[in-house]
Amino acid sequence: MDALRLDRQLCFALYAASRAMTAAYRPLLAELGLTYPQYLVMLALWEDAAEHGERSTVSVGHLSSRLHLDSGTLSPLLKRLTLAGLVDRRRSTDDERSVLVSLTPAGAALRAEAECVPTRLAERFSVDGLDVEQLRDSILAVTEALHAADGSTA
Repeated sequence: MDALRLDRQLCFALYAASRAMTAAYRPLLAELGLTYPQYLVMLALWEDAAEHGERSTVSVGHLSSRLHLDSGTLSPLLKRLTLAGLVDRRRSTDDERSVLVSLTPAGAALRAEAECVPTRLAERFSVDGLDVEQLRDSILAVTEALHAADGSTA
């Protein structure tokens, strides 16, 4: 067995699956006016609002950690979501270096429209015998192990 065969590489399988998954989401998210990375930001904000109240705020640093994105990647996403009227950004009064993000009423309302996205995506594909939750948990375990191995969190 050739260890360098492309089809033997976990990294390539994850990369190809990620691209295919993002492509599958694209038409569903276009209906909401979101890109896939913007959708991930909104998911994190909706979850925070559900846990802490609709007017909750979260720091850009917290979002960055949650989404495994650096602030240089996250900031333009937040800027576009702000321009779309879905989120508010403001400097913390306690620490001016910290930027806080919260959902606008339009951003909170978009959640109701987005609730059908996971179900509609699941209807687009099915793989016999695939336990999606087990697969997700295995991928998350790989991600955590890789972060632990290199000492990073993002």
